[in-house]
Amino acid sequence: MKLLTKIKTQLQQKLFALIPFILILLLIFAFCFNFIVYILKPGEAGVFWSMFFGGTDIKHIHGEGIHIICPWDKMYVYNIRIQEISPELKALTKNGLEIHLYLSIRYRPVYKLLGVLHQQVGPDYANTVIVPEIEAVLREIIGTMDAEEIYSTGRKVITEAINEAIEQVAQRFIIIDDVIIRKIVLPPSVAESIRKKIEQKHIAEAHDYIVEKEKKEAIRKRIEGEGIRDQMNAIASAKSPEKKIIMWKGIEATKKIAESDNAKIIIIGNGEKGLPVILNTEK
Repeated sequence: MKLLTKIKTQLQQKLFALIPFILILLLIFAFCFNFIVYILKPGEAGVFWSMFFGGTDIKHIHGEGIHIICPWDKMYVYNIRIQEISPELKALTKNGLEIHLYLSIRYRPVYKLLGVLHQQVGPDYANTVIVPEIEAVLREIIGTMDAEEIYSTGRKVITEAINEAIEQVAQRFIIIDDVIIRKIVLPPSVAESIRKKIEQKHIAEAHDYIVEKEKKEAIRKRIEGEGIRDQMNAIASAKSPEKKIIMWKGIEATKKIAESDNAKIIIIGNGEKGLPVILNTEK
């Protein structure tokens, strides 16, 4: 019993001596936790950098999950989802007028080349590569156009220029999903001048339409008049033209009354031609 008591006492003394050491280790681990343990969330990927073994690892990209590294090494975390930036661009036209373009750029890094991107460009690749590349192309193309061209047909030309910029950015290990021109703002005086020109153009087109319509109506009336003239000539050449005209009009009136949707009573005369009483040529 005395031996067991002695051993127990010695263990307690040693345990009390180890407690400060354990606490120090826990504090060190807590301090170094963010430098040792990396948790990559969904949509994230990591590029590993080693202080003593070759620097940036461009061959292996670390995916989602928990990764433990040495505290003197580092893991760079990248967002590999489609991201968006909305830069504002100022550019001068051929005439020296300043215009504002509001863009929306959707992009993402190439997953397999993330290590090369990190090594050659860095985490701020959007502002280092994407925005300057697109701005340079847009400034160049806008400098060859005047304000009215940009307002009317310039969007197509600008879109083609943006597509060229996208191809250049793709060589930097970045995928541009889309570039949208959200708004083009011209100087107020230029915008008002263009608006008035467009209004005058529409007024002129409306006038031309009215003139063309009246010309077609005149042709229609001329053809109708010729038809009536030919008809009257045919009636005049017949025997008893007055009676024949009355009979023809009576037939037309009877036909229209018969085709009417309203309730009606048609009184047919008892003459040779059987026309309505009011038009009976026998009376």
